Amino acid sequence: MANFEAYQEYQRIEDYEEDSPPGEEDLLVHVPESLKSWHHIKNLDNFFTRIIYHYHQKNGFACMMLSEFFELQFLFVVTFTTFLVNCVEYDVLFANRAVNHTGQGQNPYERNKVTLPDAIVPSQQCTQIQDNSWIIFLLIMAATFWIYRLIKVFCNILSYWEIRQFYIKALKIKMDELCNFTWQEVQDRLISLQREQQMCIHKKELTELDIYHRILRFKNYMVAMINKSLLPVHLQLPLLGNVVFLTQGLKYNFELILFWGPGSLFQNKWNLHPKYKRSGNRLELAQKLSRVILLIGLANLLLCPFILVWQVLYAFFSYTEVIRREPGSLGARRWSLYGRLYLRHFNELNHELHGRLGRGYKPTSKYMNSFTSPLLTVLAKNVAFFSGSVLAVLIALTVYDEDVLTVQHILTAITVLGVVITITSFIPDEHMVWCPEQLLQCVLAHIHYMPDHWRGNANKSETRDEVAQLFQYKAVFILEELLSPIVTPFILIFLLRNKSLEIIDFFRNFTVEVVGVGDICSFAQMDIRRHGNPTWMSDGQTEASVYQQAENGKTELSLMHFTLKNPRWQPPQESSLFISHLKEKVQHDAQGGPSTQLLLSEAPLCTSLHSNESGAGAESLIASVLIHPILTASGLPGRDHRFVPPSSAASAAASVLASLSTSHHAHPSRSRPHVLLPSSVYPETTMYRSDRTVINMSNSDSRIRSNALHSEFASAEMSLHAIYMHE
Repeated sequence: MANFEAYQEYQRIEDYEEDSPPGEEDLLVHVPESLKSWHHIKNLDNFFTRIIYHYHQKNGFACMMLSEFFELQFLFVVTFTTFLVNCVEYDVLFANRAVNHTGQGQNPYERNKVTLPDAIVPSQQCTQIQDNSWIIFLLIMAATFWIYRLIKVFCNILSYWEIRQFYIKALKIKMDELCNFTWQEVQDRLISLQREQQMCIHKKELTELDIYHRILRFKNYMVAMINKSLLPVHLQLPLLGNVVFLTQGLKYNFELILFWGPGSLFQNKWNLHPKYKRSGNRLELAQKLSRVILLIGLANLLLCPFILVWQVLYAFFSYTEVIRREPGSLGARRWSLYGRLYLRHFNELNHELHGRLGRGYKPTSKYMNSFTSPLLTVLAKNVAFFSGSVLAVLIALTVYDEDVLTVQHILTAITVLGVVITITSFIPDEHMVWCPEQLLQCVLAHIHYMPDHWRGNANKSETRDEVAQLFQYKAVFILEELLSPIVTPFILIFLLRNKSLEIIDFFRNFTVEVVGVGDICSFAQMDIRRHGNPTWMSDGQTEASVYQQAENGKTELSLMHFTLKNPRWQPPQESSLFISHLKEKVQHDAQGGPSTQLLLSEAPLCTSLHSNESGAGAESLIASVLIHPILTASGLPGRDHRFVPPSSAASAAASVLASLSTSHHAHPSRSRPHVLLPSSVYPETTMYRSDRTVINMSNSDSRIRSNALHSEFASAEMSLHAIYMHE
């Protein structure tokens, strides 16, 4: 606890611009009359997050309006469930009670045939729910919530129309062309507009980091708290051991308590309450926070039955058809909510994270599939044989005579047997051979974070279990969401309350005020001096204690990622020194590494070893860097029939990164293609350059292709940096 007390107080970071006006909540964004009929926009965080970013990511007015409308599906779920409970005659539906149609001239066979209207209760009887007080209570609650949602939808639609006008008149982006603009292009236009029109009256110029801080203010806090293991998401359970439990409901409660709920630490969306910035009354504030957590935990416990019913209904309506159509989908994997926070860089937007984890999906799936249990394999083969035999007989009888389908529960048996066969289809291919270490290296290239104890232990079940915490089965995800209403109250009451003092200290110690932006998490500044880790190439450049350091090199990797994604951004002095030191280190290590031409010559072979499909460009280059150490260690001669000395993945990555710099200086006029990257892409994608020139393309298709290449090779360069620094 001494670290909490000894660490410096809440800080204010001055800027060269004038201070924010005292009534920032009343006047934040000014738009000239020449651009639009409105004079100002309240809440700048909302302006950047919803107006600019979400509008772009959700593809404009029509898509957002339609999404808002269908969010009212809550009404359908409640109405349909009430209908199923109150208006269906299940005795007739299940043929437990005979139905006799006595119409004249009717076929005797059809008199006993059950029709859909026979199983539906008459409307007058269906609407008589006065005697069921529980249904009335639930309907009143549902109606209240739905009316609130309806009012919110109408307000959002009105704001979306104003956003549309802002895009058209201020940013000069037509709605039919919005999908052709990347976020970086929209961001550049916004920065240029601020420079020309002074929209934000308290700051002369906006930077990319200012915009990211506004959009990701609370998200950066969540990433930092996961990084410092502050939130109680690791549970020690009997028989199961260490289990990570973080669901949408639990995350919602964390954010409610800390950021925007009643009694939260923030007095508005951009300022921490002043009393939390002083250390004098930390114990009193911790007790207050503990009471708030207790009240919200008890509220969750009280609402648990209703939330649980909703979770079950929503899961049933959402996944039943998918499971019927693709039973194997439950065996598919997805990035867990904990994994998305653990692997997220500081200042990484949702679409950037989604793209990065999307590229890492196949390598991670292959790594997880490389682990097979011989015992389960034997069981699966025999269960599949027995189930398949019975299913084959039932299908043959059905084909011979369709009356077999009228036998009670025959369709149920066929369905269950089909599901069992699908579940037991995880029998591994006997001809497939995997290399866990190389697969884990390929995973690292995309997810960028890997604990040190994974290295050299890729073939151990402990490592696989830890990867599974980040990359979980979809069935596990559904089960956790169903259990969330039951587990969440106990986590809040018995675990989170015990961390109240640590949370108070965290927000005081790791919150800084940036003029023109407000209070942000200090880790989001990506300040190497304050939060760097000496073991991550920042030795001698950081003054951070163990308590102040970001774990797993998050500060260093986040800085590199943000620099590559925003090539126009000018880093502060400490960050620039770190990047210069990194470049020097890369140049030094590249001298003992393999040549870039050798790596490129191995790219087709390497790609085939890592993928079932032939790749090109960035993916081939990453694959060649990963597999090169294996080829050289094997003692096999290269394509020039000469033996190549063994080398590591780090030296191979350094050679490629260094070639980016030397090639740039060798072709300053860009008259010839880059040895690795297309010349039209190169200036925007690499961190190793002396200029930050932007290439303007008149042709829309060329611009779109160029943007795609920019993103692809920027991601590849970041992957190479991750490999190099982890090595």
